[in-house]
Amino acid sequence: MLYLIGLGLGDAADITVKGLEAVKRCSRVYLEAYTSILTVGKEALEEYYGKQLVLADRDLVEQGADEILKDADVTDVAFLLYNFGETVSVVFWTETWRPESFYDKICKNRAAGLHTLCLLDIKVKEQSIENMMRGKKIYEPPRFMTVSQAADQLIQIVHRRREEGEELGVTEDTVCVGVARLGSDDQVIRTGTLQQLVSCDLGGPLHSLVVTGQLHPLEVDMLRVNEEPNALQHLRMIDSSTYIS
Repeated sequence: MLYLIGLGLGDAADITVKGLEAVKRCSRVYLEAYTSILTVGKEALEEYYGKQLVLADRDLVEQGADEILKDADVTDVAFLLYNFGETVSVVFWTETWRPESFYDKICKNRAAGLHTLCLLDIKVKEQSIENMMRGKKIYEPPRFMTVSQAADQLIQIVHRRREEGEELGVTEDTVCVGVARLGSDDQVIRTGTLQQLVSCDLGGPLHSLVVTGQLHPLEVDMLRVNEEPNALQHLRMIDSSTYIS
């Protein structure tokens, strides 16, 4: 079995429990060092995982697939991935509070070629201002931001920044991935442009949004599995092995 395992946000301990268990079972573990710069050293990862890691550079990833896949049909092999920038939180806007800092962080990640995981707002056990002023322990119904709502807020920022003449790091055609209830039996994954995801219904909570950075052709192939119609038509190749939207 070949496992593709995400390393988390930047610390050796950020790997998931399931991911760590898979790493410990594997006879060979490759550390992807082609598309990103690790924020934690290889030695620290080896110490935490209790496994020796093989650095997978560009040549190995693109030309040595046979070596990585060798005996994967009879033994476990892990490929550790790290191609995400700073994680951002997208909050519910109100009539008087419309922060845009998450957009700027997404643009910063994209400028570095990195994907962005957007964690969407959750409002649970929230009180209205009126009830807070009256000292009443009455709570508002829970609200969970959807991919559609997050995409809509991002689109509004794009429109405003464009009107101000700003150079855009994200547009309506930026390829994104909407994720709902990941890991559950009814999980939904949808690839679409930011504009397409505004009208995309992924069902109940919890939702997350990934805004893509630079994409390897293999990543593009995987995105096609759950693609909305023509979602990837605006991708352009910037070199022999890199796409961007």
